[in-house]
Amino acid sequence: MPNWNTLLDELQETGGPHDVILRKYLRQLNELTGRNVIVYYSGWLQKPRAYSLEINDNDKTGFMTTVHELDKTKGLDLLLHTPGGDAAATESIVNYLREIFGNDIRAIVPEIAMSAGTMIACACKSILMGKHSSLGPIDPQFYSLPAHGIIEEFKRAMEECSSDPSKIPIWQTIISKYNPTLLGECQKAIDWSVEMVKEWLETGMFTGKADAPQKIAKIIEELGSHALTKSHSRHISAKKCKEFGLEVEYLEDDQKLQEAVLSVHHTCIHTLMSTSASKIIINHNGRAFILNSQ
Repeated sequence: MPNWNTLLDELQETGGPHDVILRKYLRQLNELTGRNVIVYYSGWLQKPRAYSLEINDNDKTGFMTTVHELDKTKGLDLLLHTPGGDAAATESIVNYLREIFGNDIRAIVPEIAMSAGTMIACACKSILMGKHSSLGPIDPQFYSLPAHGIIEEFKRAMEECSSDPSKIPIWQTIISKYNPTLLGECQKAIDWSVEMVKEWLETGMFTGKADAPQKIAKIIEELGSHALTKSHSRHISAKKCKEFGLEVEYLEDDQKLQEAVLSVHHTCIHTLMSTSASKIIINHNGRAFILNSQ
């Protein structure tokens, strides 16, 4: 397998046309699996100050571009590398891909798919991960604060003020930073996130399975409970994901597939590091939608 340094040497020897090398390895992955391949990669780790790094409605154009003229009967392998993003955009993208490919979508997570990226993975029939791969909690955030945490803080304030009125002035200062509708919005966001993932698991990964309700409840608890995950940035390994019920396939079980996937992954990361590209949506035929940072 061409490793990180080998790929870098190849990119440098060809004068730096990263798109040519990326298309080469995407074709090889497609030839190996016989399935459509779409890469959805964000450069949030390489260009943290760039614009539009998270999942958003503009990405729908990218998916429409890359889905065009694909043979829909061959299913889809979706390579994900994203910090997550907008719940409405995520729902729209999942609904669109399912309209095209039905339940024949496999998520491939070579490194990290967090938050709404994890939600997209849960909408697929299975998730391909390696020992180095991670998913993340699906608890929604408000202004970088966990919705669960905000609700917990309000409940704690009520309990402490009720048992000890002398603490009211302290809590007044803390609670005053929130607007009056925030609690309701937090609860709605939590309910929406859970409802989406529950529906996608029921109609995708666990469709027709007798033990589906129990497995789905466990998965939502493990991914959606702030009390369990403790941090929205928590990295959840492939082993852990499989233990609590997600349909996880290990990259290490198929050496050729692992090499093909990681070649695409490393080339994408090189591209995000060495060019102006900050988000890459591209298919195995080379049709691409690239967002460039300024």
